[in-house]
Amino acid sequence: MHREYHKWFSSSLQRDMELLIFGHSGRAVLFFPTRMARFFDYENWGIVASLNQRIEDGEIQLFCLDSIDAESFYNESIFPSVRIARHLQYEKYILDEVIPLIHLKNNIAEIEVAGCSMGAYHAINLAMKYPWLFKKAVGISGRYDLTDAPGDFRDLMNGFRNDMTYFNMPAQFLANLNDNELLAHLKRMEIILAVGETDPFLSGNHYISRLLWDKGIQNHLHTWESNAHRPHYWRKMVPLYI
Repeated sequence: MHREYHKWFSSSLQRDMELLIFGHSGRAVLFFPTRMARFFDYENWGIVASLNQRIEDGEIQLFCLDSIDAESFYNESIFPSVRIARHLQYEKYILDEVIPLIHLKNNIAEIEVAGCSMGAYHAINLAMKYPWLFKKAVGISGRYDLTDAPGDFRDLMNGFRNDMTYFNMPAQFLANLNDNELLAHLKRMEIILAVGETDPFLSGNHYISRLLWDKGIQNHLHTWESNAHRPHYWRKMVPLYI
């Protein structure tokens, strides 16, 4: 399998960032890591290997990103407004630095975006905000409102709310989305959600799926047995949906 390691100093984040590319051609998939995980974890967990044949055959080119969640949403040492501002710097890194690299490495115009757990949040949030950039979005075991507190999970904004938090919580801003151009792009996108039947995020997945349908946006919601919120399940889910 063709494998490339990349590292550079990000002007958006003012720090070094790393990523891995698997494959030589095919559908370009921007793959966000799980909560506070690293760019190499999907490889270490066997999730990249679950796509091995399709990568080898040139069907998929996988771009595995690094995370800065520990500096943004999970950084309890800074005020919530600073957390969301740091997240937006990460978003700028993706848009201004990673996506140009993808276009340099892959001549397919439209990119696909995917992620598991916290990576699903990043994937779906980015796709809902910039739908003209993506042809497909896959969220596996995702939480789409980080201000919600399902089960043992806490509100990552500690009760803080402003426009920046609102426009980065898909379960919030999609409800009031009435921009015809954005809606038209979303209606052209393939959207897949998958979650376990006992996952604390199950109701949130049903909610965002209904929001999309209410806007005339087709999407597919798949429910798996048990919690399904572990690499053991993701190794089975990823090849089905990506």
